Amino acid sequence: MTNPNPEPDSSAAGPAGTGSPDKAPASEEQATETAIGNTERAEAATTPSAAQEPRPTLGRLFLENLWAANTFTVTLLSLVLAMIVGAVLMIVSDPDVLATYAYITARPSDAINGSWTLVSEAYANLFKGSVFDPGATTLNAALSPISETLTYTAPLVFTGLSVALAFRGGLFNIGAQGQATMGVILAALAGFLLPLPPGLHLLVAVLAGALGGAVWGFIPGILKARTGAHEVINTIMLNYISVYFLTWLIVQNGVQDPNRTDAISRSVDASAQLPRLFGDGLRAHVGIILAVLATWAVAWLLNRSTLGFELRAVGANPDAARTAGMSVTRTYVLIMVFAGALAGLGGSQMVLGTTAAALTPLVIAQIGFDGILVALLGRVKPWGVALAALLFGALQAGGNRMQSYSGISLELVTVLQALIVIFIAAPALVKAIFQLRAARAARLQTSLAKGW
Repeated sequence: MTNPNPEPDSSAAGPAGTGSPDKAPASEEQATETAIGNTERAEAATTPSAAQEPRPTLGRLFLENLWAANTFTVTLLSLVLAMIVGAVLMIVSDPDVLATYAYITARPSDAINGSWTLVSEAYANLFKGSVFDPGATTLNAALSPISETLTYTAPLVFTGLSVALAFRGGLFNIGAQGQATMGVILAALAGFLLPLPPGLHLLVAVLAGALGGAVWGFIPGILKARTGAHEVINTIMLNYISVYFLTWLIVQNGVQDPNRTDAISRSVDASAQLPRLFGDGLRAHVGIILAVLATWAVAWLLNRSTLGFELRAVGANPDAARTAGMSVTRTYVLIMVFAGALAGLGGSQMVLGTTAAALTPLVIAQIGFDGILVALLGRVKPWGVALAALLFGALQAGGNRMQSYSGISLELVTVLQALIVIFIAAPALVKAIFQLRAARAARLQTSLAKGW
């Protein structure tokens, strides 16, 4: 009698048979691969490929990045914030307009109209005094605002470059004021003591100004390099020395104006004065062209020359630069000499240009200290410094008209300058106020931390 369910013959089952121990794992692996393949095909069927996605237009990319936390946007919004805060200060400081807010609930139009009139006229005069006056009837009157702006800008470019160059080398040059003072002293002495022909006289006077600043920069540079003395302390002390030296020198025989009893020197000869750009009726002079050339030269030095590479390397990490074979001592001295020469050139323009023709205790004004603000505002980049100096020059030129025509205190212009620097120096604050998006990763090298 036969068995209806015979058991399979195990001897007949080979390695490929159903009873092979290798068959079950192979079947599980095939099942897993099949499941994965089905899943991938399903995702491919439901998800559009990257090639099928529409490419964003140029206008869309512009709008997406317009409200990003890049340097241009932050700088522009910092100006807006400074003007808003400045407008509030104008309203608070004007007693007539401020009185209208006492009854603002009864007649709000008085407060609104008074505030708008005050602020709009002030900023309009700021523009008319620094850029262009639409009501000008003559060519000189039309060019006068930009001429004044360029006159104030030229020395600030030099002192700003002086501070920025030292910053890039890892040194904090607070002595631009003193270096500019020594520059104006030697430029003036060369201008009225040396009897030279016109072209040569101007060249010698300008070089004398650069030499005075370079010598005053060499002192803290060599002290820093040889003894490790902090450049901030040295430059601050040298600022005082230069100011008192100027005050003493003015009243000395041969220097003081023989026809005056107050502290003023002889006038610089006409042969040593910088030529004017737009004629005798306007104050802008060739110094602004020299400032542009100096900006280009510093940019080339930092970005194209071997010395500039060493300067930036020492500024980034002196120990690593020394290990790489660079002379940190030599670099520190050269940084301060070049920085001093730039500040000296800026100082020389205060007496060789159209600002003044003789030495006085206040001839240098505050261009050295303003150069620190200009360097910070320009992110210690040469062309950024030049643009920042242009902005400060415009504020100074427009502030004079704003004070004369609107009765706004000139000190308010200084407040505006300080507010601009504060907001630009705090990009996180501007980003938080305006809810700016982060800058694109492709722009990290030109983002807020890197500057212009």
